[in-house]
Amino acid sequence: MPTKKIAVKKDTKSKDALLQEIAGKLTAALPELKEKIGVKKFDKRIKKVSKLLIAGTKKAPVKKVPAKVKKVIPAVKKAVKIAVKKARGISK
Repeated sequence: MPTKKIAVKKDTKSKDALLQEIAGKLTAALPELKEKIGVKKFDKRIKKVSKLLIAGTKKAPVKKVPAKVKKVIPAVKKAVKIAVKKARGISK
């Protein structure tokens, strides 16, 4: 009986969930700042900072490495080399 391979699902979060998680952590970490500048300004700034932090989570594109090309000597050059060797051998 053949066995099937089961793909493992990675724990990926959507941008919105990630945005809300970061905003929640920042809000909890900076209550003094919230009191100083006001709730409305604080929420706007937290939203901007969260977006900046999420922007860095994009995956980098995979660079393609070009395959090494094997150099091939054309048959004409080989024939010329053989002819030159023969000519030198005869003239000796």
